[in-house]
Amino acid sequence: MRSSNGHLVNSCVPDELREKATTLKTSDGVYLSALVLGSGDKGVLLAHEQGYNICSFLDMGTELADSGYLVVIPEYRNHGASQDFPEDNQNIDRDADAALSELKRLGAQKVFLAGASCGGSTAIIAGVRQELPIEGLIILSSPAQCGPLDAIPSVKKIKAPSLFVFSPGDYGGSIEKEVRKLYQASGATDKELIVDESGYHGTDMYHRGDQGEH
Repeated sequence: MRSSNGHLVNSCVPDELREKATTLKTSDGVYLSALVLGSGDKGVLLAHEQGYNICSFLDMGTELADSGYLVVIPEYRNHGASQDFPEDNQNIDRDADAALSELKRLGAQKVFLAGASCGGSTAIIAGVRQELPIEGLIILSSPAQCGPLDAIPSVKKIKAPSLFVFSPGDYGGSIEKEVRKLYQASGATDKELIVDESGYHGTDMYHRGDQGEH
């Protein structure tokens, strides 16, 4: 569906937030639906996992916006209201690049990176490519490698406080190994590895787990 100002937006977005929709264009010409919430110079990127959509971070994004942050939630290519681009679902780091460019365009002076699964991997990679200072990093069940994308060299460059969360048994324990790789490679001195016992993956850890809000 479209917002009243003509931007495509996922039908999962509540009516009162659809006017927050915008359209981003990636460096390889893919059009993405995105939500811009809040305002100010403290930017936040919330990057969803593959197979999910813009609404998986909607509750967190709304809370952050209400707390004084400028939040951009992109919907990655081949998902939801964003452009279908079946010939390339590999270079999704370019989708994170586009969201970070939008944060800078809107006046962010610094940025906080957060992502679930491959969304987190791409947030790391794109985060170190852009110019704004990184204030923090939250990783939920993110692999060190997502297809051809390797987040290890990039996470070594992030010195800001970093949080790495996984659930034991997720994907047979393989996700724990991946998140531990990122944690061990992290360049942050203030970093924490958190074990969530819910058994869920990505944003489902706080949506559906024992500690979840829903």
